[in-house]
Amino acid sequence: MNTRLQHLSGQWLFHAAQSKYEYNFSWMGRPIIHLPQDMWIMADLVWHVQPDLIIETGIAHGGSLILSASLLSLLDYCNAQQEQASLDPNNPFRKVLGIDIDIRPHNRVAIEKHPMFPRIEMIEGSSIDTTVINQVKSFARNYDKVMLFLDSHHTHEHVLAELNAYAGLVSRGSYCVVFDTGIEDLPAGSCPDRPWGKGNNPKTAVWEFLKTHPEFEIDQHIMEKVLLSSAPDGFLKRIK
Repeated sequence: MNTRLQHLSGQWLFHAAQSKYEYNFSWMGRPIIHLPQDMWIMADLVWHVQPDLIIETGIAHGGSLILSASLLSLLDYCNAQQEQASLDPNNPFRKVLGIDIDIRPHNRVAIEKHPMFPRIEMIEGSSIDTTVINQVKSFARNYDKVMLFLDSHHTHEHVLAELNAYAGLVSRGSYCVVFDTGIEDLPAGSCPDRPWGKGNNPKTAVWEFLKTHPEFEIDQHIMEKVLLSSAPDGFLKRIK
């Protein structure tokens, strides 16, 4: 890897975070709080894994749900073309399941009116609440290939609890993507209005989780390719 380019990328990410750069984008009409590079990575992973179910913690405006649903729709379209089969857009098998502790009414209405909504299911509640965890596990039983995106509350304790609750649902060869691990790489005090920061964030949770879960490994090749991502050390591939 070009170490100078890697250093410059780190500097850029720091300044981008300070200016809330990731709030500038949308997908199919819904705001999506992601770097464009991460959106590309998500699309690439979905194409290669071809999941039946994507579970996402954190809904916000719904842009990420819409992105995942559209990628699953594209998979179905391509597979139907190959098999010369017909699709029922109102009753698709591949689904996105989103969880959020507070789905704002105006966001819920916008998501439910979106053309991708037939592929989306939502659960309102804390992602680490036992009742919600059981609902998600029950829903996931109907699917063979599962992918997981964690992007809700970013404290070490919360993310570690999410990993312990849901990572076991990820199928072999698929991914658990933990967003905002880059918080650990910011200077101390960079998140003064948040309960997370250096030493207490998704990356520290990933490191702790991996100590006892050898079935996952960090896919470093992804960061070596893109350099710019909010999820360094956060692309966890299930290898066994």
